[in-house]
Amino acid sequence: MQLSSEYVVALPRADFPIPGPALPEVAFAGRSNVGKSSLLNLLTGRRALARVSATPGKTRALNVFNWGNKVYLVDVPGYGWAKTAKTERAAWQALIHRYVREREALAGVAWLLDMRRDPTPDDVSFGRLLAEARRPVLPVLTKADYISRQKREARLAEISDALHLPAGMFVLTSARSKEGQETLREAVLALAG
Repeated sequence: MQLSSEYVVALPRADFPIPGPALPEVAFAGRSNVGKSSLLNLLTGRRALARVSATPGKTRALNVFNWGNKVYLVDVPGYGWAKTAKTERAAWQALIHRYVREREALAGVAWLLDMRRDPTPDDVSFGRLLAEARRPVLPVLTKADYISRQKREARLAEISDALHLPAGMFVLTSARSKEGQETLREAVLALAG
């Protein structure tokens, strides 16, 4: 299903309103360099809707996209490693935490994790934040094409065990091969209600 999509606004604070119709919001969150922008482009079918950068830490605000007048997709700054000052990373963390805890229109969070990497302490900490905020979560494994099909089940089990989430919750995706595109679209629309 192809829906129209367009960039709307960058919100510098979690309490800023989105100009436009009242729609549910789905946040896309994960570590720096996990592939949030690439996944948003995969989801919407637009190659350059969200800017993809080779340098982690380029997303510095809540970037909002209108997807088919059904939901706002919100690209949040990555947590964890990025080539920026500690004070700037702390400000992004405060922005993310406030958005996840307090945003009334937030219907859920697509939590992106790199399938090639073990969950980090930052990932575990973010998982705790989501649980404490009682937000519906859609765990998404990115870069699945880097893992052979024979090794995927074991890799998925390792990640789901580390995060204490059922393996059946995860959506496997690849922006390169477009794997999981339709499953992701259906899951995000279901998350939005």
